Amino acid sequence: MSMPSTDKPRLSRAHLLDLLRQMLRIRRFEERCVELYTQEKIRGFLHVYIGEEAVGTGVMHGLAPDDAVVSTYREHGHALLNRIPMERVMAEMYGKQAGCSMGRGGSMHLFDASARFVGGNAIVGGGLPLAVGLALADRLAGRHRVTVCFFGDGAAAEGSFHESLNLAALWQLPVLFVCENNLYAMGTALRYAHAQTELYRKAEALGVPAQSVDGMDIARVEAASARLLAALRSGEGPRFLECRTYRFRAHSMFDPELYRDKAEVEEWKTRDPILRLSQWMQQSGLLPEQELAALEAEIAAEVEGAVAFAEAAEWEPEAGRFEHVLREASEAPSPPPAAEPEPVVLSFREAFRLGLIEALEHDPRTFLMGEDIGHYGGCYAVSRGLLERFGPERIRDTPLAENGFTGAGIGAALGGARPIVEIMTVNFSLLAMDQIVNTAATLLHMSGGEFAVPLVIRMATGAGRQVAAQHSHSLENWYAHVPGLKVLAPGTLEDARYMLWAALQDPNPVLIFEHVMLYNREDELAPCPEGVDIARAAIRRPGRDLSLITYGGSLPKTLEAAEALAEEGIEAEVVDLRVLRPLDTATLLDSVGRTHRAVIVDEGWKTGSLAGELAAILAEQAFWALDAPIERVCSDEIPIPYPQHLENAALPQVADILAAARRAMGAAP
Repeated sequence: MSMPSTDKPRLSRAHLLDLLRQMLRIRRFEERCVELYTQEKIRGFLHVYIGEEAVGTGVMHGLAPDDAVVSTYREHGHALLNRIPMERVMAEMYGKQAGCSMGRGGSMHLFDASARFVGGNAIVGGGLPLAVGLALADRLAGRHRVTVCFFGDGAAAEGSFHESLNLAALWQLPVLFVCENNLYAMGTALRYAHAQTELYRKAEALGVPAQSVDGMDIARVEAASARLLAALRSGEGPRFLECRTYRFRAHSMFDPELYRDKAEVEEWKTRDPILRLSQWMQQSGLLPEQELAALEAEIAAEVEGAVAFAEAAEWEPEAGRFEHVLREASEAPSPPPAAEPEPVVLSFREAFRLGLIEALEHDPRTFLMGEDIGHYGGCYAVSRGLLERFGPERIRDTPLAENGFTGAGIGAALGGARPIVEIMTVNFSLLAMDQIVNTAATLLHMSGGEFAVPLVIRMATGAGRQVAAQHSHSLENWYAHVPGLKVLAPGTLEDARYMLWAALQDPNPVLIFEHVMLYNREDELAPCPEGVDIARAAIRRPGRDLSLITYGGSLPKTLEAAEALAEEGIEAEVVDLRVLRPLDTATLLDSVGRTHRAVIVDEGWKTGSLAGELAAILAEQAFWALDAPIERVCSDEIPIPYPQHLENAALPQVADILAAARRAMGAAP
């Protein structure tokens, strides 16, 4: 523990004893967890913090109760450091309902909203954007508190690392990034994975002041983090702390640990932060042997009490597994505050813009964030003029960093804001799919209802503009596959205008897919003072002979086909799904129950499509009502071509819908 006096604060005996107690609590808890794992009481992945306790203890000792903590999958130590009671952590390790995440998360996913412990994250680097968003929400709300984000050296190679640090530096957010550099991301040594092995220099290159300390020395860690936290609290922007540390155990309990030499492990064990502190205190006369023994006994009793609590706790009933997938709204949605009182002719682009203006004017928690949405005015000009009207704090241009700013939007929602995240086109959303699918969709369920994610993500979708294969996707069905998300596809002017207000009142993550071929389309917007319903499908044209089922950009084509069929004496009912998840199967089945025939129009590819799911629902639940085979009209199974005639041929057109309807009508009952 010897060091220059300038590198460490003056530490009282009581303070040193508290630091030792916290590190010992973590160590003994995890040693017991290893025993329980070998007894098959704890299953799944188990990543222990043994050897690294000085990092979490030194950093978190300087936090206030309302500061937020975002962790990684090796988070037991962070959770125990005055954040979550040990018995609730142990019950979570068992998977019991009394656990801090109701047993839903296990070892890698510990949560506690009341303690602002935003949890562990099994995605390497997945917590970094959340920390940025939490700090952004604090900034926008005028709150003066900090967010600490822990992650390992492996995360420093992820894109989310660079995207998140860049955003934090760009916006000067109060985030302390703590890299627990244990030299092995999993089994690959740092020197084999990073050209720059001094990881704090990566932060410096991104404009984040950074330093590196001996992570095996509790005094140095605490002194460094105290200085950095003070800078954060004084508004000096983000800081980065690299702690050079070492895990004494394998990466996880599944790890055979063949990648490092045993002598190396033993050499690092001589620098054990707990032994260093306890021996120094004993040598300095600050820790009598009997007091250390009493401390060990006290902690052992706490650990065994936690084990007894977990053993006695109940398992969640099987029926409970369906809870906390989506959060129910606490009250009925309010009508849009700025609904147009008279009919007005406008384009879909203008309708989407009016929805944004309404949200920004009437909910101070709302802000818009995305690529080129401010100074450029939006790729599709939906947000043109909003920067001048609402300012850069609420119309927030982002770098081209979809995973980073989408994750920041999720974090801001966790922090109490109501973000609207715009991803320029649906193909770019693939870069953000990690945050959308692994985080936004899972947090409520995985945290046992602790954390809902109320944000809206808008994106353009669809083909028809001759922009070739990479910008012509219709991937709504990919997201409609995922529990925990709500997926909307406006196909009418009313939905384009009012869906956003309803979505922002929903306590769940809502994705709105805006078809590119609708932006320029003009129509008359009918007065809609009550707003629109984002829970049910809509019958856009009643009919008796067959059901044409569609959504989004295919709705105008389908309505046109229905009018042409009427001239042939065929009255087609047009069902606009509008809500792709959760599907309104009742309206769907009711329509087909009346018409006995179904044609599904879906711009996605037929293989693995939403049309296939709809057909399966009808086959399972309306088989005896059908008088003809179900027809599907989808895009050709090819990447969308660039030449206009080939693109048109590849996409569902009115003629294709008519042909499918005639086949359905011609089939014998």
